[in-house]
Parts: sequence; C-alpha cells; structure tokens
Amino acid sequence: MRREVRYGLIGGAVALVLGGVGGYTLLGGSGDDQAQEVRAARDGKPGDGAPEVKSGPLSAEEVTGTAGKFLDAWKAGAADRAAALTDDVKSATAGLAAFPKQTHFTDLKLTPGKATGDKVAYTVAAQISYKGLKAPVSYGTSLTVKRDQRTGEPRVAWAPGVLHPKLGKGDVLRTGESEAPPIRAVDRNGTELTKEAHPALAGVLDSLRDKYGRKTDGKPGVELFIHRAAGDKATQKPDETLKVLSKGKPGTLKTTLDAKVQAAAEKAVKGKPKASAVALKPSTGEILALANSPEKGFNTAAQGSLAPGSTMKVVTASMLIDKGLTAPDKPHPCEKFVTVGGWKFQNLNKTEIKNGTFAQSFAASCNNAFISMAEKLANDDLTKQARDVFGIGLNWQTGIPTFDGAVPVQSDAQMAASLIGQGGVRMNPLTVASVAATVQNGGFHQPYIVAPSLDGRALAKAPRSMKPATASALKSLMKLTATSGTAAEAMSGLSGDIGAKTGSAEVDGQEKPNAWFTAYRGDIAAAAVVPASGHGGSNAGPVVRSILSAG
Repeated sequence: MRREVRYGLIGGAVALVLGGVGGYTLLGGSGDDQAQEVRAARDGKPGDGAPEVKSGPLSAEEVTGTAGKFLDAWKAGAADRAAALTDDVKSATAGLAAFPKQTHFTDLKLTPGKATGDKVAYTVAAQISYKGLKAPVSYGTSLTVKRDQRTGEPRVAWAPGVLHPKLGKGDVLRTGESEAPPIRAVDRNGTELTKEAHPALAGVLDSLRDKYGRKTDGKPGVELFIHRAAGDKATQKPDETLKVLSKGKPGTLKTTLDAKVQAAAEKAVKGKPKASAVALKPSTGEILALANSPEKGFNTAAQGSLAPGSTMKVVTASMLIDKGLTAPDKPHPCEKFVTVGGWKFQNLNKTEIKNGTFAQSFAASCNNAFISMAEKLANDDLTKQARDVFGIGLNWQTGIPTFDGAVPVQSDAQMAASLIGQGGVRMNPLTVASVAATVQNGGFHQPYIVAPSLDGRALAKAPRSMKPATASALKSLMKLTATSGTAAEAMSGLSGDIGAKTGSAEVDGQEKPNAWFTAYRGDIAAAAVVPASGHGGSNAGPVVRSILSAG
C-alpha cells in the first residue's frame, strides 16, 4: 500500500466559446453621403473620396520610425509630443511628465537598438541628481509598436514598462528618501539573515523591510527605487531598491526564522526547476523556514495558489471522524468506481481496497474512500471544517504577504473532488504545513514570522478545536502513513513523534502531477511542493525529510 492511488474522471465537458469582431468607421459627410460611406465601411470598400485606412502588419520603417520619434520627443522633454505617438495619450502624458520629477534624472539619453518585429529595445542612461547627491544610472527596456485600428497609424503601445522594465500598473520609479529604513534581520537566535547567505529570502526580507523598517531604530537612506502599488495581500510585491545613493542606518528586526532550518530548506529545493517548502513550529505557529526554487521571483511557498492534492485528506479525514462517519479501525473500503453528481471517479489503474479499514485507505491514500462520502455531506461541510478547525481562508497576519488558502463551497462532482484536494481547493506549502502543525499540536496556531507584539496586530483564531478523540485519531493515521503507508520511504529512519501525508495533484495539460508532502517530527512541521514531478512521496518527500532532520 505504499503507492498512492490517484483519481481520474470518466467523462468530460466541452466549452465552446464563440467570438466575433465587427465594426465600422464614420468617415465624415452628412445625409446620403454619410450613409453611403457607412455602408461602404461595413462592406469593406472605401466610399468615393474616403481616405483608405492602412491595415496589415507594420513595416520595419513604421516600427523604427515611430519608436525613434517617440524616444526623441521623450528625450527632449516634450511629454505631450511623445504621448501623442502612443495608444493611450492621457496615461502616457501623465507618466512622461512625472518621470523627471519623480526620478530626478538629468542628461537623459535614450539609445534605441535594432528592432525585432514590432519590438524596439533601448537603453535609458542618465545622471541622478538629488539634494547634492549624484550618481549615474543605466538600464535597458523596450517598447512595442502597434497599428491603430481606427486610423491605421503606427502607435507606441503605452505601458509602465516603457519607463522601466520592472514597473507594473500603478508602480512609480522614484528617487528620494526610502519608504522604510534598511533592516538587519536576525533569526530566533540572533544570527543575521542576509540576501547573500540566503538568496531565497531576498523577497521576504524586502517585504519585512517594507512593513517593519519604520518600527526599528533604523534611519532611511536615499535610493532609486520602485514604489509598488498597493495590491491584494496574496500577491503584494515589496518596494524594490535599484540603486543606493546614501545607505542610511539599518535597524535590527528579530524574526522567528531558524538559520539552520532555513539553510536546510534552501539546500533541499536547490537544483529543482521548481520547488517550494515551509517549516513551522506547531506549538506556536512560528515560521522557521521559507524556501523557493528558483530563488528569485514569486514566493510560491507563502503566496502560491495550487491544488494540494491528497494532503487535503488530513482535513477531510478530521471532518469525517468529527461527524462520526468513520474511524481509523472502522470498515471503510475503497471501491474501484464511485459516481457522484453524474460523474464517475476511478482510482488509478482501477485499484481498490476490499474489506479495508479507514486507516488502510488513508495510509494508502485511496481516493474513492473519501469521494464515496460526498453524498453524506452538506456542500459547505468541508469549507467549514477547513476554516473553523484549521484556519484555512481566515485573514492571517503573518508579517509578510501570504495567500491563506481557499476551500470554496461546491456541489456534486466538484465537491467530491475537493475532498481529495482537487476541485476548487487551493493552498501552498505554508498552509499545508499549518495543517500538519495543527494535527501535531491538537489545535490551530496562525503562522507568523514576526512577533505580533511588535505592531500589535491580532493573529487569526480558529473558531473551534477538533474533538480530542479526532485529534488522537488523526495522529494515529498520519503515523501509520509515515511508517507503513505512502510516506514510509521518505520518513524511513526518523524516530519520535512523527506523522506524514503525501499528495499528487493533477493539473490539466500537465504530463506529471504536482508532488506534495507534509509531515511533522516533534515540534517541527514542514510541507513541500515540487510541481510537475510526479508522486509526492518520492519527489516532495525527500525535501521535507531534509528539513525535519535539520530541525
């Protein structure tokens, strides 16, 4: 029973999307003449005396000529003239006019490169001059030229990236006193955590500086930086320093991280095309480590939104046991086929566990043992259990941007799929690690990376705890999985109070499923995801094993 049984859907649905493009241009005139021209435009034929609107791909001359005129006008400080060459005159005028005031760039030079299709790359070079401080700056970016469908003229497609490649909607490139002082982040034992020693923490450290720099004894310096627009908590990016003109004074900020566990997590995911991991302290909720591969970019470990696959069965099992629908030693076979809401589910290779107990089905991660319970549940039962017992979907206040999980109310086949972590369920290693930590601790502690006492924020509280008998049963199930079930190979040799759960989440259009693994050992819980890699035990399991060994 060490091979996890994945699920399949027999049947399917086809979505047919019909789209059409139509329209016409009023070319002037009045009465019968205007009507004639409208009809001509509808018929795709120019009316008498009507100018022909250019169409089709842009020529190389149109691309380079338009780009050159735009860059020349921008360089000359003629914001209105440059903006008139774009497809969004209002936004371009505002952005170009504000650019020199916000950046304090002087002696601006814009040097175009060779056009590639409709794209033109160019170099921006200038001198930064701010309150007596001077520094050179240079970077590359690009613009795209498109044909205006109304006039047929070539126009620069306006976007924030025209000004700087890292700018997004609402972001501002700015020179001045930084929004927050630099920080000297230290771990729980006082060891300094730097971007050089822990590249995977670069984004986390930037986020901590944004939120807590002003609460330290540090003093801000002068920088060229990108001030990020306020966004959703789950996707918020921190401000990004591009150039330091004066350093300022770093303020010390203590975190809950453990440098030793952090190093182990980074080493465990290193070299994988994609992987993310998190470690927590179950007794408190303190975050001990966060790691991603690749090291730079989106923080999937805390902000990702992925189907957790069979790791969700921990939550589902707690619900079934709480409701008295099953128990570890209760007969609970896993059938080859189960039909819910008109959809027929089957286990991989039509595997089944005849006359088995719930403990056997859990340890083997047999999907239909869970799917078969769908008709005994209300549509919102799983949502309530995830939120009220495990804190999933509550507004976590960790100290950094996070996605706190989602278990939406669904019905029929989608609800059945949610029971095994598919359907609309979405989590990340932080939320999945918290599920394991909740089992180990017997109750939910909201994860956090900076003590709430620093800023007086309130941590999320789960409305209720699992019944003591349920908590005990879940620990026995996760221990069985770790010692003789799908997680046994990865957990082999670990002793003490251990428990684990594997997961393999199938993704449309992806050859291999996303591999998941979560486990605890003593007062440390961890979770990892290795996308598009295969079975959870053999791909994500070693990542978690390394972290638990270090802790």
